[in-house]
Parts: sequence; C-alpha cells; structure tokens
Amino acid sequence: MIAEPIAILANAGSGRRGAARIAELVRPFAAAGLGVEIRRIDRGHRLPDEARRLRDAGFGTVIAAGGDGTVTAVAQALAGTDTVLGVLPLGTFNFFARSIGLPPTPDAAAAALIGGRAQALDLAEVNGKVFLNNASLGLYPAMLADREQAYARWGRSRLAAYWSALRTLVTYDRSSDLRLTVDGRTARVRSPMVFVAANAYQLDQYGLEEGAEIVRQGRLALYIAKDAKGLKMLRFATRMVLRSARPWQEFLLSSGQEITIETRAPRRTVARDGERGRLSTPLHFRLRPGALKVIVPQGGGQG
Repeated sequence: MIAEPIAILANAGSGRRGAARIAELVRPFAAAGLGVEIRRIDRGHRLPDEARRLRDAGFGTVIAAGGDGTVTAVAQALAGTDTVLGVLPLGTFNFFARSIGLPPTPDAAAAALIGGRAQALDLAEVNGKVFLNNASLGLYPAMLADREQAYARWGRSRLAAYWSALRTLVTYDRSSDLRLTVDGRTARVRSPMVFVAANAYQLDQYGLEEGAEIVRQGRLALYIAKDAKGLKMLRFATRMVLRSARPWQEFLLSSGQEITIETRAPRRTVARDGERGRLSTPLHFRLRPGALKVIVPQGGGQG
C-alpha cells in the first residue's frame, strides 16, 4: 500500500501537456481514498529543495512528475531516507520509469502506483550527486549544451535537437587525458567521452547487453570511447542509434563499484540523466546498495 501522506511534485518544464494534466491525475488517488497534495515547480533547480521540504514535513511518498532529470532531482533528496519515491512519467524517454515496469502513460502509471509496493533499489552517485540512468563527461554534455543553444535560437523541436547533435558530433575534437581508477585498478587513457551507466534497461535499449549484465550484477558499467573525432564520431553515434555498435571496436568497457576519474581540469561539466552541472575533480563514482525506496508495480522491479 502506498505510504501516506502523499505529495506530487511536478516539474512544469517537463512535457507541457502532461504537467497541465496533473490535477486530473489526482482523481485516481481520490477514488482510492488517498489524499494528495500537489506542488508545481517552474524551475528545475528548485526540485531537490522542495523534495527535502516535503520529506522533512513527514510525507510518506513523494511522486516525481516529469522526465528522468526530474526524477533524479527528487531522488537526490529522498536517498537514504524512509520517504518513498513514486514516478509519473511525463518526459521524452522515461528510462527509469520504464526500467521499473511502470506503464508509459501518466494515468496508467498513477493506477500502478496506487496498487504498487515499495522496493529498495541501488543508487549511483558522483561526488555525492545521484544518477539513476547514467553520468558522463566529454562529448555528451557538449551535445546537451549545443542543444540548449539551438532551442534558444529556433525553439524546442526535434529538428533543432537533431541538427545540434549532428553539428556537435562532426566538430567535437576535445579528447581528454584521464587517469581512471576502478576498484583499485588504475589506467591512463585519452578519450572524447566517458560514460558511466547504472540502468540495465537503458543499456538494453541501445543493444549494449554486456554492460546491462554488468549492472544487473550490482556494478557500474564504464564505457570509454576510443579517441576519435569528426566523421568517425558521427559513424559511432549512428551505430549506437541503429543498435549496431561494436563495443570491442568503438569503446573500452570496464566495471566496478567504485570509479575515480582524474583530469587536468579542476572542474568538469558532468551530465547526469540529461542534466548538466559543474563538479570538482577528481570525480568519484560509487554505488549505494538499496539506498532509494521506490514504488514499483506489483510484479515489477528494475531489470
């Protein structure tokens, strides 16, 4: 049974049409005899603070209504506590919601939450900042930055997103010299992108089954792109989209429960579940087993 009292914390910037339907989504809870308080946040950076306020006010369940970035921001505040996280998927990909077996539509997900159960899931973090799907540095954060500039210039559209991604892939040439320590083993590499994955479902979606199996075994999957630029990077990205990437040729794969990345720069931009932020180096990645309580559908769970 879902723990009361219940709050829905909605990111007004995630899926505009979905955010407008939050009031409608209260109806299934009311029909089940459950009271729900709604909090709308118009700026994503306020989500963790508001989630902490709800947690400290004694809410048993805080439901994050938005995309993966919204869910991660709320999870940051609830990790290591008894407050349970619920998810109403309103984003584009909703990898985390799909990984725990939630239906793709918000109204069906609401019904699943009402009849769901709390389960403790592993949580990943980098320098104390949590992520549910992946964290990366290098090429991918640069793609996100270029996409934001394209949106500001031409408006939010798939065409703007695709064009900015194509431009970044062709022009990106900023490989970094890195010192990696994985569970005590150290190596030096030069790479344009490092990708740390914590969600087996997302890796399966891109045909990266070996990495998915690593995550299922309770470790982080570490992908290190081989030094390349221009058309080579474009070919690599195309293979990823088409699920025809050749891991043994395109990147190195390692795994561990603790990963440290050292760079020459004192701070690096890191993307966590699609949201960018600056973190001090070195970057320390680790797993926190069972650190997050999440409502999963009956018969569901992370896979």
